[in-house]
Amino acid sequence: MAADLPAWMQGSPSFMADTPPAEMPVAFAFRVGFSRSGSSASPVMTSFQEVSGLEHSLETEDVVDGGENRFVLQLPKQAKARRLQLKRGLVDRGSPFVRWCKDCLEPGLSVPLVLQDVQIQLMDADLNPLMVWTCNRAYPLRWTINAFESQRNEVAIEEIELAYQSLVTPA
Repeated sequence: MAADLPAWMQGSPSFMADTPPAEMPVAFAFRVGFSRSGSSASPVMTSFQEVSGLEHSLETEDVVDGGENRFVLQLPKQAKARRLQLKRGLVDRGSPFVRWCKDCLEPGLSVPLVLQDVQIQLMDADLNPLMVWTCNRAYPLRWTINAFESQRNEVAIEEIELAYQSLVTPA
C-alpha cells in the first residue's frame, strides 16, 4: 500500500493507517447541558438523539471587480445567524429544559427571554468529556413534534431549534 503513495506521503502516519486509531471520538457518545447565561452553576444535563448546527460562518457580499470582468470578489460582511437543532423522543413534560422552552415560546414576547448557555460534550470511552462546545446566549425559536402516522412503528420525536449568539469551540 505504501509503495502506491507518492514519496511525500509515504512517511506520514495518517496516510499509512489501514484502520482508524482506537482513540478517535465517536459521534454517538455525547451529552447536552443547559445553564443560565452568566451563571457559574453546573449545567443541567439532558439527552438528545441528534444535535446539529455547530458552525462558524460569515456572510459575504459579491463585488464585481472594476476593470476585470472575469472575476467577482467575495468580501466578508458579518457572522451568519446560528441555529442549533436538537432531536429526541418525547419525554417528561416537567423537565427543566421543557419548562424553559415553554416559558420562552408560549407567552410570545410578553415576558423577557431567559437566555441559556448550551454545552455539547463529546465523550470518550470512559464517558469523560473529550471535547466541549458552548453555544452562548441561546433561546428557543421553534418546537416541533414530528407527524403521527398509524402505519409507522417509531418513537414520537420532538425537534427544538435554538438560536445562539456565539460558539466557543475546543482549542
